[in-house]
Amino acid sequence: MKSLWVSSWSPYALLVIAAVATDQWVKHLVETGLPFQEKLDLVPFLALYRTYNTGIAFSMLSSFGDTGLVVIAVLVVGFVLYLAARTPPGHSLARIGFALIIGGALGNLLDRAVQGHVIDYLLFHTPVWSFAVFNLADVFISTGAVLVVFDELVGWRREARPRDPDAQDPDT
Repeated sequence: MKSLWVSSWSPYALLVIAAVATDQWVKHLVETGLPFQEKLDLVPFLALYRTYNTGIAFSMLSSFGDTGLVVIAVLVVGFVLYLAARTPPGHSLARIGFALIIGGALGNLLDRAVQGHVIDYLLFHTPVWSFAVFNLADVFISTGAVLVVFDELVGWRREARPRDPDAQDPDT
């Protein structure tokens, strides 16, 4: 039984590892090759802009300090692992979503634990508006959340429908 459990989670574990590795590799490239807080426009609405986030999303909770934010991140990862473990095997989109959330959270957690801040570098903007600066780990987390919600919304289609007692059985 344990071997079946391990093999059924192996693709998702590999996705977590790939997400963390890709996130850390891109952050290394950004850290070593992009000037600090200088906007580099790629297209009219997207720029690279290296900065540091000492909080969580939108710099919230920065007053918690590194240790507090590391504890929060570990608790969130633990909770998502709990949810993932309770997800039935047929819910592949949710499992992929949970793996992306965990991979993104671990990528940002590594930054915070090692450097005391998260490296952000993606900036969506217009001439009159700009979105918060974020990173690939944040994209993984957001995409994962969308996949989990989508799987929940379409999950009702997978559920067995109660049989109508008045309907005729096609096998008879």
